Amino acid sequence: MNADRLARPAEEVAPELLGAVLTHETAEGTVSVLVTETEAYSGTADPASHAYRGRTPRNAVMFGPAGHLYVYRSHGLHWCANIVTGTDGVASAVLIRAGRVIGGEDLARSRRGPKVEDPRLARGPGNFCQALGITAEHNGADLLTGAGVTLSGGEPVPAARIRVGPRVGVSRAHDWQHRFYLAGDPTVSAYRLSPRAESPDRARSPRRRAT
Repeated sequence: MNADRLARPAEEVAPELLGAVLTHETAEGTVSVLVTETEAYSGTADPASHAYRGRTPRNAVMFGPAGHLYVYRSHGLHWCANIVTGTDGVASAVLIRAGRVIGGEDLARSRRGPKVEDPRLARGPGNFCQALGITAEHNGADLLTGAGVTLSGGEPVPAARIRVGPRVGVSRAHDWQHRFYLAGDPTVSAYRLSPRAESPDRARSPRRRAT
């Protein structure tokens, strides 16, 4: 995985991140997770994106160069990890929704709980970060040349294995086909429509505000 491949629109990069591997080296040990589910968020053009209303201190990393990690807190409970894509100065990012632990399983389980089944160790964006030990301190981390959290290419995924669908749990632009996942993989999270989901026409209106 290199910067040129990531320096494109999120909806182009998101399916190519399937099969990529995020690895986090810590004093406790190393955990590696193969990505099985992603969602694209297209910045100021996307009503569901944190960057829809422009740059803020919270989303500034999304406007930076591709290949960095954008980490945010969801509902005050879980950390979520996004890989910044696109060109410098234009917000764009891919949310990592789920993955399969392929290294450091014991450490991942110690973070998630002893009774968690293997497919659920990194299933869902909050669990993904918990299994890897990703928190706010990793916001802005360079995944390509830095230390700690890194991104590698992994194995190419055949196009026949990739499925496309609407994004999970967002209230605006929920019908956009920007969710990508590996067909039949047990680590992929279940689809759910947000109870606050707006109609497609309202979600696409430029008068609406992002969450």
